[in-house]
Amino acid sequence: MQEAVTSGRLSARFAETEADLRAAQRLRHLCFQGGEGLDADRFDALCRHVLVEEAGSGRLVCTFRLLVLNSGAEIGRSYSAQYYRLDPLEAFDGPMVEMGRFCIHPEVRDADVLRVAWGAMTRFVDENGIEMLFGCSSFRGTEAEAYLDAFGMLAAHHLAPKRWLPRVKAADVFRFAERLRRAPDRREGLRRMPPLLKSYLAMGGWVSDHAVVDREMNTLHVFTGLEISAVPEGRARALRALAG
Repeated sequence: MQEAVTSGRLSARFAETEADLRAAQRLRHLCFQGGEGLDADRFDALCRHVLVEEAGSGRLVCTFRLLVLNSGAEIGRSYSAQYYRLDPLEAFDGPMVEMGRFCIHPEVRDADVLRVAWGAMTRFVDENGIEMLFGCSSFRGTEAEAYLDAFGMLAAHHLAPKRWLPRVKAADVFRFAERLRRAPDRREGLRRMPPLLKSYLAMGGWVSDHAVVDREMNTLHVFTGLEISAVPEGRARALRALAG
């Protein structure tokens, strides 16, 4: 992504300076923990950071970070590997990228923000020959009962193929694929599902069979994977149009 991805009044670019990184860390803190502060960890130094900004004001409205792996053999280096046993994915032999810390400013309701973010991601994937995109998709808060219909939909329709299925590693997890037996309310499930996760699923993505309860980040998250070759042709064309 050598040049910014633009659409209307929004533009996505890589962070270039320490000030850019600090802006991303401030937005992450606001989104995940609330209030002022910096959300920073050791993975920031290993990643490229994408900023989605309003073209006129320069206000940062969305950010995420990217960690490129040469193949699944390196997946133990990822952020996600702290929380999930990813041994099955070590067999994946193509380039991968982990998308992490994705967040949109809580005051922003513009659906174009997510579209521009995916446009930037699509350009990065194409330019780098990425074959799998993965990360942790987060639900706000740590009470699983608030999201039972969403988890029910994941269990019924979107579990990872057995050959890639992540195993339990974290001490505190919600095993939704085992516990949820009733049919989910689809409308309520979609309403409660994070927009990023819905985007993954619309492209053919899949999830782990359990959610990690992350009290430090005040989230529940599921491991999410997407094999680029599985993206429907029409969806791929639309994403590449956004990427410019």
